[in-house]
Amino acid sequence: MKEKTNLKIENKENLEKDSIAVIIGRFQIHQLHEAHCGLIEEVLSNHKRVILFLGVSPVIGSTFNPLDFNSRKLMIQEKYPELVILSLPDTRDDETWSKNLDSRVREIFPIGNVLLYGSRDSFIPHYKGQFETTELEQRIYVSAREIRKQISEEIKSSSEWRAGVIYGSYNRYPISYQTVDVAVFNDDESQILLARKPEENKYRFVGGFVNPDDNSLEQAASREFKEETGSDILITSYIGSFRILDWRYKSERDKIMTTLFKAKYTSGHLSPSDDIEELRWFNVNEELKNNNGILKNIIEEHQSLMSILLTKIK
Repeated sequence: MKEKTNLKIENKENLEKDSIAVIIGRFQIHQLHEAHCGLIEEVLSNHKRVILFLGVSPVIGSTFNPLDFNSRKLMIQEKYPELVILSLPDTRDDETWSKNLDSRVREIFPIGNVLLYGSRDSFIPHYKGQFETTELEQRIYVSAREIRKQISEEIKSSSEWRAGVIYGSYNRYPISYQTVDVAVFNDDESQILLARKPEENKYRFVGGFVNPDDNSLEQAASREFKEETGSDILITSYIGSFRILDWRYKSERDKIMTTLFKAKYTSGHLSPSDDIEELRWFNVNEELKNNNGILKNIIEEHQSLMSILLTKIK
């Protein structure tokens, strides 16, 4: 932790005793640290009326916003029960957020001088409202992001820790994981390239999960193919998007939604890598169905995709 100058409010003698103090922060941490306490106690020592607004993200249980409003409110009120603590939802732009803040303050205190307090890396550069702001200097600088990272790397053996993990898993939105799959054909589309994973005896389309830094589903599909085969493709058409009945998620709230593309193999030496053990070309009209027209050699979760694909390429 880097040493800073002593925490203080400048021009303390000019503060109105009856002014309304507003502290704004996120406090996304498992317990209040020294910098938090210093900020709150300095404001409480100079104001009779204090409101603390906790920023609330629309994204539940994220890395940057892991704790919900009530969890943080209870944490702060354990040490400062006299504090009025309210939520302040994030908005699309600074102007709307500032207008909402000003309105919330005036709903509680229709009249009176208002001072907004923040610390380093706080809301102040984004505030576009009508009230005066004051940045409090901190004696020490503590990175909540770094503390959260350290916590994420620890496993503790306590019922409270396990209860917290369970609470977090339930208090988030169900996730529909986005994946991509590619039906890669040779030049005359008589053959299709399929992949087999270790410990599986049937084949599947080459594909995988979309990364947050992929700019499009097409890019994700090309990237996945490159990672798993070492070769390049040209995507020629969109087949459709489908829910995948992946065995790993059958009993989960979270599910998988995939987008299937048709593509043409263009260049590179085909070599299985990543989580692929074998790559194989199949004759479309001879090796994918048995004599009764039933799909064979295709893993269960990709059979519906293959059926739709074969219908569209007839």
